[in-house]
Amino acid sequence: MLVSILRGLCRLLFRVRVSGLENVPAEDRLLIIANHESLLDGLLLGLFLPKRATFVVHNEVLENFFFRWILKLTPHLGVDPRSPLAMKKVIQHLNAGENVVIFPEGRITLTGALMKVYDGPGFVAAKTNVKILPVRVEGAAQSYFGRLSEGHPRKLLPHVTLTVMPTTEINIEEPADRPLTAKQKRRLAGEAMRNIMQHMLFKTQQGKTLFEAFLDSRNKFGASSPIIEDMNEVEDTYQEVLKRSLALGRIACKVSQSGEAVGVLMPNVTNTLALILGMSAFKRIPAMLNYTSGTAGMQNACIAANIRTVITSRKFLETAKLVEVVAQLKNLKIVYLEDLRQQFGVVDKLWLMAYALRFPRLVMKPAQSEDTLVILFTSGSEGKPKGVVHSHKSILSNIHQTIAMLDFNPTDKLLMSLPLFHAFGYTCSLLALLNGVHILLFPSPLQYKVIPEVIYDHGCTILISTSTFLASYARFAHPYDFYKLRMVVAGAEKLNEEVRKVYQEKFGIRILEGYGATECAPVISANTPMANKNGTVGQLFPGIECKLEPVPGIENGGVLHVKGDNIMQGYYLYDQPGVLVPPEGGWYNTGDVVDIDEEGFIHIKGRVKRFAKVAGEMVSLETVEKIANTAAPDHQHAATTQTDANRGENIVLFTTDSKLKRDDLQVVAKNFGAPEIAIARKLVHVEEIPLLGTGKTDYVTLKQMAEKAA
Repeated sequence: MLVSILRGLCRLLFRVRVSGLENVPAEDRLLIIANHESLLDGLLLGLFLPKRATFVVHNEVLENFFFRWILKLTPHLGVDPRSPLAMKKVIQHLNAGENVVIFPEGRITLTGALMKVYDGPGFVAAKTNVKILPVRVEGAAQSYFGRLSEGHPRKLLPHVTLTVMPTTEINIEEPADRPLTAKQKRRLAGEAMRNIMQHMLFKTQQGKTLFEAFLDSRNKFGASSPIIEDMNEVEDTYQEVLKRSLALGRIACKVSQSGEAVGVLMPNVTNTLALILGMSAFKRIPAMLNYTSGTAGMQNACIAANIRTVITSRKFLETAKLVEVVAQLKNLKIVYLEDLRQQFGVVDKLWLMAYALRFPRLVMKPAQSEDTLVILFTSGSEGKPKGVVHSHKSILSNIHQTIAMLDFNPTDKLLMSLPLFHAFGYTCSLLALLNGVHILLFPSPLQYKVIPEVIYDHGCTILISTSTFLASYARFAHPYDFYKLRMVVAGAEKLNEEVRKVYQEKFGIRILEGYGATECAPVISANTPMANKNGTVGQLFPGIECKLEPVPGIENGGVLHVKGDNIMQGYYLYDQPGVLVPPEGGWYNTGDVVDIDEEGFIHIKGRVKRFAKVAGEMVSLETVEKIANTAAPDHQHAATTQTDANRGENIVLFTTDSKLKRDDLQVVAKNFGAPEIAIARKLVHVEEIPLLGTGKTDYVTLKQMAEKAA
């Protein structure tokens, strides 16, 4: 009777919703695991799971009279998760045929994200070969029974959801030629348990549209919570962003049709992010144009995506000196926000204030998570830019995958200087907005002297950028400018080893290197504080499958193909305007040659197109650049090829170091154990290496320069 009363009370107070009960197997001897959000978690699992189980609780919990009294209702086992002996007791209960509930984190989360996962529970699962039943607890952390650090939103009676996932197991495969020690088995089991927890956090996210997810975040973190600012230094709350997005969305409707792709040519300002949200609410598709690609690049992008209208700003075009560039665009209707604002009349204002802000969910055009959300464009580093079409599902899936792996929370402030037309900048900005992370939008990543000062002045805690930009910031930054940065993530290009060392030695910061592609929304893998290996791009994100396609002449690795919810819907190509070309079988060919080690860390050897065939031998241009970077770490280098009638191809190294010689490269190559053929045959001195607007090296231009030199 007491259990029934408590269950009814929890349903009344916390509106507890349970889903996935069909995944609970009929047989017993289960290891039930859950994330640990609050002191309520054990009570909720005991009340709402249809299995009687022994609860493994921390000894500190038993010191509390209330919880000691509650635990009298169910079998329990008090342990210290740090003690190896504690897990032996858990094994005994499982071997006796009992169900056991355990929290692999061992403590209540302080961040709202997954905390450290102890090896013990994984070792127990592997040792006993039991089925593991994962259960996601969501919402309890916001209650006053949680232990979130200051700055996180709290609610007296939050909604709580329990989601039961399908059962799984942990099996440790032992190499036949190399038996594993007990310590190694324990560590591998712990990593397997962490992977199960991360997959659980990702898989339990509900399918929504972007605007629905934004409204949920507004409710969760509070309409009056400051969330975004740009260099106008005006902080906007969730409510202000909602107001702007609805107004801009209605304005966009005046110049476009439902489902139409509309070019967005805007800088990193709050209005751009609001426009993206507003267009998604009214089923307009923003096509994020790269304003650094010049007239030809933007024109080709518009042709590929069949864009007829472009929204921009006169003030932006004048400031960025793009007036003439845009004036040369053909067959496009250019509309300016300054003009559109004047069309926002009295009726529109009444609609906004009296209706739209009160009932934002009712003004949205009906949309599904599978509908197209955005069109991003490839950098054009290998030819004409391609339109990369992403759905609400693919973008939000990548956000959920990232949150399952990395800790972003409302106590953070993110500096976003990568442009919003860049997949990295686009998704990470939305990630921050949907997770209560304060965003500081900065107009350009090229202001190397200013950005370190901005990070210092605004107390930013997260920086997401590329290796090239990070190197430039480090050159001009004072050692104390980055004192508050707790997370620096590098992507979009290979992280230079010297950049890694500088950040470690000068600022005491470990850079987390990630890897992705615009087609993958964009993140595929990343190093994390819980799983990091220098020289790799981390482990695959949850929900992503992979396969390697062998490449003749390259051992230990192959071309990486990936599949998952975050993969694009398809391409829009210049030769087939507006025709969606989906990835074959849902698999995206990254074009990168990689090797995946036993722990799942990805080692990138280079792009297939960045391998030179010299005298019949395959040579990675990444290796050529690595040799040069080691020989002259204070300069920039980039390798490409030129046609040679006798050898097939020659390697040409462009460098900003006028004193660099082949002899210097030979010394480094010998130390690396690299073959003579990996040393560039020709060295060309340049004042600076050409870059694309995304910060990547412009290899198309370099290739043209090399062929011209030949």
